[in-house]
Parts: sequence; structure tokens; C-alpha cells
Amino acid sequence: MTSVFGQIARYEIPAYIVAEDDQHLAFLDINPLVMGHVLVIPKKEVDYIYDLEDDELGALHIFAKKVAKSLKLAVPCLRIGISVIGLEVPHAHIHLIPLNSMEDIDFNRLKLSPSKKELEAISKKIIGLY
Repeated sequence: MTSVFGQIARYEIPAYIVAEDDQHLAFLDINPLVMGHVLVIPKKEVDYIYDLEDDELGALHIFAKKVAKSLKLAVPCLRIGISVIGLEVPHAHIHLIPLNSMEDIDFNRLKLSPSKKELEAISKKIIGLY
């Protein structure tokens, strides 16, 4: 199974990576719900998040927590929301979404199309705070 997220984890295709460790990667969603929407993935290719071993699932959430703290400092918001849906890409992932209202985490709404310049700016801001 190879997904677009697996290709990103192997650096086969570019992404706006904001954090990384040996087992995980965090990068900007290029069609975000709100600016600063980040995807957190295990580098290991697993389709369904609950197919991860317990220690892997725990480590993924701890990594996401670190990213969320940096994201909240980088993007003015009330909270960082978390969502795990898992239908759009067959690779386990967590959405971290800066929230100022409940509408910010509505996946039925029209997604944004930020420019390369906007994505680069927000990724640099998050990286600088990680």
C-alpha cells in the first residue's frame, strides 16, 4: 500500500513539513479548512489509525501534542482541534486545526486554496516555534 502520505514520508513528493522525528511527520494541508491546518502521520504505512500498535498510537499522539503546542503559538486561535477521520487518504493521520469557532472544523465546508507563498510563510512560523 502506497499513499500520497507515504510518498511524502519518503520525501518522494514535496510537502510543507513543519515537524519530524524518527517515526512521525507533520505537514501543512495544502487545501486546509483554515490556515495552519496540519496533518500528522506515522512514517510507517498503516491505513487505519487503530491498526497501529498501542505504543505507536501513543507516540503518534504525543508527537501531535508537541506540534499542536507550536501551532497554537504560530496561529492565533482559541484552541487546536483534533480530528481523525481516515477516509480521504489510506494512511493513518491526525488533523490539527486552529479553532476560533465550531465552523472551523466542519469538513463539509469549502476548503481554502492558499498560495505557495502563504504556505511557506505559515510553515516557517510553525517550524520556528517547534
